[in-house]
Amino acid sequence: MYCAIYRCGKKAETYLYVPLFEDEADFSQVPDALLATLGRRKHVMNLELAPGRILARVEREEVVKALAEQGFFLQMPPPVPQI
Repeated sequence: MYCAIYRCGKKAETYLYVPLFEDEADFSQVPDALLATLGRRKHVMNLELAPGRILARVEREEVVKALAEQGFFLQMPPPVPQI
């Protein structure tokens, strides 16, 4: 499975993963309200989610499942440690 990853302009450290078909990102399943909330998106990279691929802040299987079931995956910033 291939995906495109976008950094979200209004939400720091927030990334939107969408399926990639023939070099075209598919935003058709992302709700318009969510797209508006995230602001301008900047393309970061295209990525193959092959078995064994290690991602920085999320499990590959979680991304693959979300892309298959809902058509997108939203990676939120890590939680802020409580002092």
